[in-house]
Amino acid sequence: MASPTAALSKVRTFDALDQNTTQRLARSLAESDDTTVFVNGTAMQLPAEAQHAVLEVLHRLAKGEAVSIGTPEMLLNTSQAAQMAGISNSYLRKLTDSGIIPVEYRGTHRRIRPAAIEAWLAERNESQPEASSTAEKK
Repeated sequence: MASPTAALSKVRTFDALDQNTTQRLARSLAESDDTTVFVNGTAMQLPAEAQHAVLEVLHRLAKGEAVSIGTPEMLLNTSQAAQMAGISNSYLRKLTDSGIIPVEYRGTHRRIRPAAIEAWLAERNESQPEASSTAEKK
């Protein structure tokens, strides 16, 4: 099965720094890669992954670049979404065509957020107990 596709959500862009700040930051980064971070006055050592991310942002800002940071969110193709929902591919396509399950297009390919499938399943499960309780009364 194919891997889910990543889409950026919650993107935030930060403007480039002024020239004076850019030059000071570039000089500091050239001298050392020490990225001691202070949170509420307490020195904190960042895990390696966070340190790499912070350094990447600082290096780009030091070059005078604006920086955008986003959180990847997975998007499923129709087969993956149908499997997650426990329904057929053709039924899933009908649900997306009718707007019941929101869909995004990447070219001609449908992409569906896992949260959209979860919401549809939750809505469907909420309406089913009513049907089963009326059947029990008969």
